[in-house]
Amino acid sequence: MDWRMGKMETRFAEIIWANEPISSGELVKLCRQQLEWKKSTTYTMLRRLCQRGIAQNQDGVVSTLLTRREVEGMQSEEFLRETFQGSLPRFLAAFTSRARLSPQEVRELEEIIRRGGEGGDGHD
Repeated sequence: MDWRMGKMETRFAEIIWANEPISSGELVKLCRQQLEWKKSTTYTMLRRLCQRGIAQNQDGVVSTLLTRREVEGMQSEEFLRETFQGSLPRFLAAFTSRARLSPQEVRELEEIIRRGGEGGDGHD
């Protein structure tokens, strides 16, 4: 399944994550205020996220099926598979060839590796 979300899909999902569970009517209001969307645009976007298994709309109550972190993880895995044949070391080598890691970033990566790959940043 394609887990990539465009900029607007991500902003929409963030509204749901920040307010779930939320009535579909309230979601329409928030999207009108924050994104300047019409009702039809909100429902079209909601349908997309539901079809992809990211959100659900049951009896007019919208919630997510996946956390932000789960979606980000799946998007990252897909990007690695498509671009670097699934190799995180190849990605890091390419990334660091153009952007030098700060000492803090190196420490954070070392800590992630020490913990066996658990990000543990608490940003769900």
